[in-house]
Amino acid sequence: MFLEGRPAPDFKLQGSDGKLHTLRDYAGKILVLYFYPRDNTPGCTAEAVGFSKLQPLFEQLGAVLVGVSKDSLKSHDKFVCEYKIPFTLLSDPDAAVMTAYGAYGEKVAYGKTTIGSIRSTVVISPEGTVIKHWPKIPKASEHPDKVLDFFKMLAKGR
Repeated sequence: MFLEGRPAPDFKLQGSDGKLHTLRDYAGKILVLYFYPRDNTPGCTAEAVGFSKLQPLFEQLGAVLVGVSKDSLKSHDKFVCEYKIPFTLLSDPDAAVMTAYGAYGEKVAYGKTTIGSIRSTVVISPEGTVIKHWPKIPKASEHPDKVLDFFKMLAKGR
């Protein structure tokens, strides 16, 4: 599933900040919605820490960062506290939103086909259109820098 140029699927999910979040809440803002498999795993931690370090730069470029996984809010709370994550993590326990974004489904891990979370990211325009989609992230630790590079390129084009 490739989402660039399409309207972003709507969502309604609970966040680590104690609030209910919908796509409409981000109207007028650029939203980086990144999907990851699980709190407190090596790759997901590296990605979250990477985004955390770059969060002030994303903010300067007008972007809001939000992470999404199937983890519970209790798990998110521990993850946020342990790694001082400065942005909201959303809980999608039934993976409905992740599925709508192509971030849950069939994948190959260690030569085996399984069903599960697919690490991916979308950038959503202030009008609600997907302007960039990374459908599969090969190296979680390097991904935050790649997303920032995309924003720098966008900023040059303004």
